[in-house]
Amino acid sequence: MSATRLFTEADLSAGTEAELTEAQAHYLRHVMRRPDGSPLLLFNGRDGEWAAELALRGKKAAAARVSERTRPQVVEPDLWLCFAPIKRARIDYVAEKATELGVTVLQPVLTQHTAVERVNVGRLRANAVEAAEQTERLSVPEVRTPVDLMRLLGEWPAGRRLLMCDETGGGPPIAGALAGLDDAARAAPWAIVIGPEGGFASAELTALRRMKDVTAVGLGPRILRADTAALAALACWQALVGDWRQPTPRLSSDYRSSRGAV
Repeated sequence: MSATRLFTEADLSAGTEAELTEAQAHYLRHVMRRPDGSPLLLFNGRDGEWAAELALRGKKAAAARVSERTRPQVVEPDLWLCFAPIKRARIDYVAEKATELGVTVLQPVLTQHTAVERVNVGRLRANAVEAAEQTERLSVPEVRTPVDLMRLLGEWPAGRRLLMCDETGGGPPIAGALAGLDDAARAAPWAIVIGPEGGFASAELTALRRMKDVTAVGLGPRILRADTAALAALACWQALVGDWRQPTPRLSSDYRSSRGAV
């Protein structure tokens, strides 16, 4: 039986037990129909990935008996995605795919032309957790509450570079701009900022262009939807700056997730 992979907040080490949430217990019992002793894989974003066995308790509760570490924790590129909220199905899609593409922070930003102002942070977090479980990622991105774009820029952390997707066509092609970075710029923490469906307001564009470490880029000759632009920019960044430039690590064939890693 292949192992089911789950995220947990618990500390992980050999010989310990990690309590599973009620939702996880329900999923294992009634959706996956896993019997007592079924193999699991657990990760928490701190201690790497661990093999465990399912321990059913009563009718609703369950825990995981942790045995051995299957993969050590790795350092991931420090990459934020700052994006204007969009409609429900598409914002869920952004959270899922941005997790697959390796972001460390999902930061919704409110702009002058943002059409959606209410964001269900809990649902975005759930989408990110599920995406991390399925893709064999060792961490889950932090999902932050929405913040006004101008406030975010005013509190911008020193040293974090900003990749601005400029829908006005004022920036060079993204591939050329990223390929031309020096080693110091590649090693720095980064953020990608994506505007709303209506584009950034003129004052917001001015503020973005005045940022110290901003790189304004274009995303080609076609007008992209906000969710498409976010994922296109993330893919380009990972290919030219991030961990797509490194050899793909071999994952343990003995502990494949039964949930279909992508």
